[in-house]
Amino acid sequence: MEALPDQLVWEILGRIKKIVDRNSASLACKRLHEMEKEQREFLRVGCGLDPANEALTSLCNRFPNLRKVEIIYSGWMSKLGKQLDDQGLLVLSRYCPSLVDLTLSYCTFITDVGLGHLASCSKLMALKLNFTPGIGGFGILSIVVGCKNLTTLHLIRCLNVSSVEWLEYLGKLETLEDLSIKNCRAIGEGDLVKLGPGWRKLKRLQFEVDANYRYMKVHDRLAVGRWQRQWVPCDNMEELSLVNCLINPGRGLSCVLDKCKALQKLHLDMCVGVRDSDIVSLAQKSNNLRSISLRVPSDFSLPLLMNNPLRLTDESLKAIAHNCSMLESLKISFSDGEFPSFSSFSLSGILTLIQFCPVRVLALDHVYSFNDNGMGALCSANYLETLELVKCQEISDEGLQLVGQFPRLNVLTLSKCLGVSDDGLKPLVGSDKLEVLTVEDCPQISERGIQGAARSVSYKQDLSWMY
Repeated sequence: MEALPDQLVWEILGRIKKIVDRNSASLACKRLHEMEKEQREFLRVGCGLDPANEALTSLCNRFPNLRKVEIIYSGWMSKLGKQLDDQGLLVLSRYCPSLVDLTLSYCTFITDVGLGHLASCSKLMALKLNFTPGIGGFGILSIVVGCKNLTTLHLIRCLNVSSVEWLEYLGKLETLEDLSIKNCRAIGEGDLVKLGPGWRKLKRLQFEVDANYRYMKVHDRLAVGRWQRQWVPCDNMEELSLVNCLINPGRGLSCVLDKCKALQKLHLDMCVGVRDSDIVSLAQKSNNLRSISLRVPSDFSLPLLMNNPLRLTDESLKAIAHNCSMLESLKISFSDGEFPSFSSFSLSGILTLIQFCPVRVLALDHVYSFNDNGMGALCSANYLETLELVKCQEISDEGLQLVGQFPRLNVLTLSKCLGVSDDGLKPLVGSDKLEVLTVEDCPQISERGIQGAARSVSYKQDLSWMY
């Protein structure tokens, strides 16, 4: 090694990705130790950091070129020592001039004061906060004011972030590309309108409302009303995920669905108020859509916004089939409250989409309309490679035995399916058809019955879900 030039040793060290291996290499000789100090760009610390502030100072001095830092206190208990506090973030701001990406997870001792210290990190582009109860809207505002290059902001379970002036300021900067707000109780759908012109550059939006605590404010409803009079420029949106959201017809997030021309990935989970017209309009605009995931709420929750029940039907699926010729992944799920007679999508609608689109991944959860006839139709699905069936109780061994005739299928998952047994898997045993077979919580399938049915098999049996 001593005869090798520095440039080559630097390249070799750069190819070692595991932290434990890099640590071992740095102990081999002083030359590697010095190179590791200069090359290390990523640091992840947490419960083992004790005393926290002093240990972080030492690490930052050792690795002066850190670009990405993750501080994660998942599973922390007081006996593990005091957590990193605001002083620790001051250390980061002083000793990590190249800091670009910062994640703070379960950091309960950090407050707005600490985030204020980070405002001097001019190169910071990504900030991800997960359960940081001491941080409020003022702290977020200080970050977005000081860090002009911020393109990624994730707020997950930040329960005390109530004011949204920071969102309005971010909108004026027009730099944000990735925004994720999940289970922040004081931030509602109506607040998103304050992003204003910032929608123009946004490529990825994840918004999830805490289903157990919906913070309904009067001015939230007024804010939703403002969407109707305001043009929402979403031309660059590539990925949109909405969970437990209220979709007001012609207003609010409905306006976003109508404007996403570049959308590639859509996830709607338990969103009340989504209509066929929303999906039809989206399908006509989003010709590049590659993945769609729909989890449909029970009919009993649908009349929350209007007197008449709102429910997606085959019209939505057919619009996707005829307009989204690049769709590769389709996932449809119904909530546990759904009854067979109320299924929104018929077998015909699902098969129409598979017939017109090159669907490689199909996942159906609680879809009662999908039966043995549907399995038979998949025998002509020339692109299907992965099939996941969860609680599809209308499928029997007769339908399962057809899997061997699916042209390209190599991954099959069966979960909580009552109508299938070992007999349905017998044609697959020794056939080398499947690469991967996963069976979970299917009472009539035994661990012995799956042996030899795929090159790799996984089996789990927990029938508590039935009782």
